[in-house]
Formats: sequence, structure tokens, C-alpha cells
Amino acid sequence: MGDLWWGVLTVCVGCYALKLAGLSVPPVILEHRLTVRATALIPVGLLAALVAVQTAAGDREVVLDARLVGVGVAVACLLARIPFLPMLVLAAAATALTRLVT
Repeated sequence: MGDLWWGVLTVCVGCYALKLAGLSVPPVILEHRLTVRATALIPVGLLAALVAVQTAAGDREVVLDARLVGVGVAVACLLARIPFLPMLVLAAAATALTRLVT
């Protein structure tokens, strides 16, 4: 068996072990107030990190371009409580106009 298949097998065993470890956590720990609060905030942090990376990441450097303008317009629309679909259209239009001008 080649190195690639040993790697695939190792990842499979690791994923199964991680799943098994998650299932074996006692309910007392899972129902703790701090655990419930922390797990509710994890998706927010992951989404914020994803948006930050997709907005300002280049090949190996930070890039500030039209994507940042689009995110800025989306944040402004969010603060103004504009619904999602118009916010999406405004952010896309701002990004497109910025790319057109520059």
C-alpha cells in the first residue's frame, strides 16, 4: 500500500476516534451552562473567520481590494437593518462598481 493510502487510513481512524470521543462525553458536561454558551458561539466565530479570510486573503499576502468595499457595504446594510436580499444586491453592486472604477 502506498503512502497516500496509509494517510487516508490514518485520517479515517482519527475521524472515527474523534467521533467516538464526542459520543462518550458525559451528559453532565454537555449540559453545563458554560458548554452550552460556548458551543452556541462557535459557528459565529468560524463564519467571521471565513469572511475575513475570503475578504482579505491573497496568495501569500493580505489584499485590500473591491471585496473589502462589498463587505463594508454589507456591514452598513446590516447596521441599517436592511433585509438580506437587498443587502446582497447592494454589496455585489458596490463590489462590481469598485472593480469597474479601479
